[in-house]
Amino acid sequence: METPLLRRLRDLTEFEVADGNPDVRGWAVRGGDGHALGQVHELIVEPAALKVRYLDVELDARFKRGQHENHILLPIGVASLDTDGDNVFVPALNGETVLNYPPYSEIQITRDYEEAMLRALGINTVSESDQFYERDSYDAAAFYRRRV
Repeated sequence: METPLLRRLRDLTEFEVADGNPDVRGWAVRGGDGHALGQVHELIVEPAALKVRYLDVELDARFKRGQHENHILLPIGVASLDTDGDNVFVPALNGETVLNYPPYSEIQITRDYEEAMLRALGINTVSESDQFYERDSYDAAAFYRRRV
């Protein structure tokens, strides 16, 4: 199965974050323990579906993962917004588990890479459907739901 074309939001001049949803770029990303992991650097979208699929997170320097390993991609549905502050929470990660998460270096996103991310988050990669992005981990509505 071929992975759909995914692009950075900043490269798509005709796209913007939907009305009523905050632009989370620059927001702190916090793990399940509440500690900061980094900040949202960019949104990765599937233009054909008009949906955000991933958050490109730049990790804090304290993780010292290497010059070209300081970004990770998070499926949008595994994160949620803080109801009060400008924070994104990722309950499945913390300061230790993020060190074993597959790094992202603005390469072509392959299905193998996507499945490696899901496995690192403890999500079953076997799906009954051939609709990869139909699973809960890609539900953007769940991501934005908590923010009022």
